[in-house]
Amino acid sequence: MKIHQNNALGELGSAIGKGLLAGLAATAAITISQMIEMQITKREPSDAQVKVASQTVGVKPATKDQKEQLSQELHWAYGTTWGVARGIIGLTGLKGWKATAVHFAAIWGSSMIMLPMFNAAPPVYEEDPKAIAIDGFHHAVYAITAGLTYDALDAGSKKQRRLRKIAKKLSLKNLLKKVS
Repeated sequence: MKIHQNNALGELGSAIGKGLLAGLAATAAITISQMIEMQITKREPSDAQVKVASQTVGVKPATKDQKEQLSQELHWAYGTTWGVARGIIGLTGLKGWKATAVHFAAIWGSSMIMLPMFNAAPPVYEEDPKAIAIDGFHHAVYAITAGLTYDALDAGSKKQRRLRKIAKKLSLKNLLKKVS
């Protein structure tokens, strides 16, 4: 069976898979970041996810434990799924910090729009600047981790290896050896 080099569906599937893994790693990173921050600031965990879920799909946990469990499940599902966006960004040709910046803007920007829409958080202009900075920091941790993970997973592609081989041949050190 011959495999086509430019298989669009295969590339899409690969980008989605790598994105999901990047999203999972990033969700772990933001979770740790938030846990450390909550210990320092004595902030309670957010219930924004549960508020949105109750309004969109009618989920209403009966107990505090159920609410906390649902919040964690939504947090992990939401964060992992946002990794797909990083995969799609990678398909556009954006890589590295540029792709991470676009991903960060998409994630944080959508939360600033969606959460107030569902009365799960106040609009950003009503937020305390310290709370905005903390939220931005956590989203940056997420985006940077997703970007680094995605780029690491993507680095093994056939095209990437070919580019590295060409770059190595073109390196100044090798050129000097050839001239000498």
